[in-house]
Amino acid sequence: MPRRSASEDEAAAIAAAIARFESETAAAPVEEAPRAGPWQRAALLEGVSAKGTVEDTEGGSRWLS
Repeated sequence: MPRRSASEDEAAAIAAAIARFESETAAAPVEEAPRAGPWQRAALLEGVSAKGTVEDTEGGSRWLS
């Protein structure tokens, strides 16, 4: 039995069907978690506390950070 190849129209229809199938069955894109801004990231990394009290290294007065 001789084999015949698909015509250009048949090949285009097959390619379109495959593309449609892939788009309909693809996983939904995952949303990224909101990222912290650079200032917020720096504050988190430094562990800044608004209620902490810091003493001056040269023996001066205390001040709130």
